[in-house]
Order: sequence, then C-alpha cells, then structure tokens
Amino acid sequence: MTSGIQVKICGLRDSDGVRAAVDAGARYLGFNFFPKSPRYVTPQQAGELAVQVPVGVAKVGLVVDGDDALLDQITALVPLDFIQLHGHETPERVAQVRARYGLPVIKVLGVAQASDLDPIDAYSAVADQLLIDAKPPKGAVLPGGNGVAFDWKLLAGRKYWTKPWMLAGGLTPENVAEAIKLTGARQVDVSSGVESAPGVKDAARIAEFCAKAGVT
Repeated sequence: MTSGIQVKICGLRDSDGVRAAVDAGARYLGFNFFPKSPRYVTPQQAGELAVQVPVGVAKVGLVVDGDDALLDQITALVPLDFIQLHGHETPERVAQVRARYGLPVIKVLGVAQASDLDPIDAYSAVADQLLIDAKPPKGAVLPGGNGVAFDWKLLAGRKYWTKPWMLAGGLTPENVAEAIKLTGARQVDVSSGVESAPGVKDAARIAEFCAKAGVT
C-alpha cells in the first residue's frame, strides 16, 4: 500500500537488493542492461532475478540506444513489464519499440534548463510514461545514475503532461521528500542514492528512501 507515491528502485543486481526493494514497498524494480554501468546485469542474470519479483511489482529493463538485437535477447529471457529507453531515442524509435515488443515504454529525458522540457510533448504522444532525470555532467560515461540533481523548481507549478511521469536524478533518502514537495511528483526513481558503493544496494537506505517518499 502507498499514500499515492510510487517508487522505482533501479540498478538491482542481486537477490538481496530485489528483496529489500520489494519489502520496502517499491512499485517498480529496474534492471540495467548498459554494459558501462556498475549496475549492469546480463539478460540471463536479470531473468533469474525477475522470477523472484512478486506479482504486482513491475519489472523494468533499462537500455541505452539499444538495437533490436539486444532488445530481442532481453525480452526473450526476462519477463519485463516495461522497457525504459535511456539514450538518444527519437519519438519514432520509441513508437517502434513499443509496437515491436508490445510492452509499455518509459522514455527518459534529461533536464538541465527550462528548454530541455520542450521535447516532452512529442514523447508524451508515443511513450507510456516519462522519466525526468538530470542531464549527465559533461564528459560523464553514464546517462544516468550519476547522483546529480537538476533544479527541481523548473517543474514547480507546471501543468503536467498527458502521461504519467517519474522524477529522477540525485534523489536520496535525505532529499526525496523535498523533491516531491517542490515538483508535485507522484513517482520517484532512485539508483545511486540508495547504494553503499557503486552498484551495491543498501537495504537500510532503500527502506529509508521508500519511507521518506511516503510509501506505507
């Protein structure tokens, strides 16, 4: 049960992390298929973890500019509920992925300034959900999971988009309540903010994050 806030714990790599996220009340669990990430899992590993996820908790597969060959392999081995596109995918590519795999798509959009919100309407027309994240720092290898936040006031008081959306980027147990208050987000996504080291999830921080977000 939640008080209206839904949490996604992304970058899970082992059974302990999956269990901690489920026990804390997370609504979404994310598996990262970007090889350069410290949170990377193979499709085979993710498939083994996915069968441990109870009904009612959504399994999300994150790819960065993944081609059909990669997505074919992932969807053959992992019973996903969502595909998350975290690269430079165009609206046309989002629509193509959604049609080819018959799964709802979450499109990630990086934000650093107000003009970065301009493409959102185009993606709202083709994606099932949006994930509003901080743009990666200049020269960063990872498109997300960098522990960087954007100015949440950019979202304050906005008339929101036609599709459900999540807030991500630099969220931690210490700031998630403030982020929700400033942005009006009803869904939040966290990865590095609940880790003890890159790629190592901390069960206590997962529980604290969900509690501070308002999951009950």
